[in-house]
Amino acid sequence: MELQNYSLVSEFVLYGLCTSQHLRHFFFIFFSGIYVATVLGNLIIVVTVISDPHLHSSPMYFLLGNLSFLDIWLASCATPKMIRDFLSDRKLISFGGCMAQIFFLHFIGVAEMVLLVSMAYDRYVAICKPLHYMTMMSWQTCMGLVFVSWVTGFVHSISQVAFTVNLPYCGPNEVDSFFCDLPLVIKLACMDTYGLGILMISDSGLLSLSCFLLLLVSYTVILITVQQRAAGGVSKALSTCSAHITVVTLFFGPCIFIYVWPFSRFSVDKLLSVFYTIFTPLLNPLIYTLRNKEMKTAMKKLCNQHVTSH
Repeated sequence: MELQNYSLVSEFVLYGLCTSQHLRHFFFIFFSGIYVATVLGNLIIVVTVISDPHLHSSPMYFLLGNLSFLDIWLASCATPKMIRDFLSDRKLISFGGCMAQIFFLHFIGVAEMVLLVSMAYDRYVAICKPLHYMTMMSWQTCMGLVFVSWVTGFVHSISQVAFTVNLPYCGPNEVDSFFCDLPLVIKLACMDTYGLGILMISDSGLLSLSCFLLLLVSYTVILITVQQRAAGGVSKALSTCSAHITVVTLFFGPCIFIYVWPFSRFSVDKLLSVFYTIFTPLLNPLIYTLRNKEMKTAMKKLCNQHVTSH
């Protein structure tokens, strides 16, 4: 409780992406379009998976629908605030709002990491153990995997925020980013937070790196297994998993760079943060729908049903 008496900061000032008036107007239009496309694209996937009985009963598409649901929230954590700030000269966020941003970004981000590992496990079972697929990837298993991803995200996020919210903030309140980024916020505390910062950032970095390495091992095992079973299997496996591998690389690359090398230049971190929070949620539906015949067929069917009903 003593620490809270020193926390005189009630709001934080965000530097945003740029200070140029012309660029701010351009970015407002550009990122508004990106955000709308992200939400609509992922929402269409969620609705399609729910509406199509075949997709809804398929473990792969059930997990994909959950990934799109998380992507909607990941894009909504910081993007709407950033878009609104392009029209404001002074970009402010309340102390509670800042802590909420940190909580939800880490909650959804970690939940998505674990979900991507679950999707890799699904592809491993489908390709390496096809005869046992429906048994190993039962409805209960799928629900369990989604539940574990949410619980892991919640536990990780609440542990990060519990430390951050109780730090004494008594003076500096300017964050050199367009959202409350954990490594930048804890540096504003009126105490030596170097050790705590290393501990908290390492937690996120190690979690990102561990999930990424686990995914690499999973896809490597898939390729080796298929190669041993049939000639030309590698190309078939790559075709099946390429969408997953692309999403994993795009999602984990910025995370690992920011949290494994947390003391890099802010300009680089800011660029990667834009990619991680805004572009990755947009690319996921594009990658999965453009490369997936079943999803495109189900979307056309849903569209035709909607047109016919009117």
